[in-house]
Amino acid sequence: QLPTGLYKKVLVILHDSVLPYMNEPTLMMDFLTVAYGIGGAISLLALNGLFILIHQHNLEYPDFYKKLYSLLDPSIYHVKYRARFFHLTDLFLSSSHLPAYLVAAFIKRLARLALTAPPEALLMIIPFICNLFRRHPACRVLVHRPGGPADMSEDPYVMGEEEPSESRALESSLWEIQSLQNHYHPDVAKAAAVLNQSLSEMEDDISGLLELSAYELFDKEVKKKAVGVPLEFEQVRGLFGKKNDIFAEHFSLD
Repeated sequence: QLPTGLYKKVLVILHDSVLPYMNEPTLMMDFLTVAYGIGGAISLLALNGLFILIHQHNLEYPDFYKKLYSLLDPSIYHVKYRARFFHLTDLFLSSSHLPAYLVAAFIKRLARLALTAPPEALLMIIPFICNLFRRHPACRVLVHRPGGPADMSEDPYVMGEEEPSESRALESSLWEIQSLQNHYHPDVAKAAAVLNQSLSEMEDDISGLLELSAYELFDKEVKKKAVGVPLEFEQVRGLFGKKNDIFAEHFSLD
């Protein structure tokens, strides 16, 4: 057992400063699988090392996707290692051999958590979900299902289910993205509206959106050039500016 701070320091550098220089990187299997099971930021950081062992050294981890699914909680859009986590999650969900129920469960969970996510995270996660639809056309029933649930209480999706196969995600619809089409941030509403049209074949490049910050989003809005706004042609009269306003008899704007 290691202190939490030491776990983080080791896992941050393990994938590029330790594993490539080991004669037998598979010796780290037990350490990484235990770290992956701890939860929180330690599990996120263990993903890098596990990715190398799975793809380059044939590590078999039967419950890998179940654990990855369990890491999706409300804090995932706010953590320090968000960019690293979604970069690796994108790689793990890139295979076309994954079952539709598994991908649908990830899409549905990401969409549900997006309802409380900040705008900078939403501008990344919506294209992320669109890319999953492009890779796995069988999941598009979530968008095109007629007569989806009218409210959350009628949604068959079981958010608290730990097993993706039991979550009933494929029976649901993606009403969360439709809700985001009315988001207060115009860029988020515009991004969510893409699902109203047929998706292009080419995937969106999300690499530049992974580390998007609230400061960058605000700075972009501030630097936008103001367009001409039409003004009222009728001069305001009275307190509320209405014609024949009774307040005009008693109040003046001078």
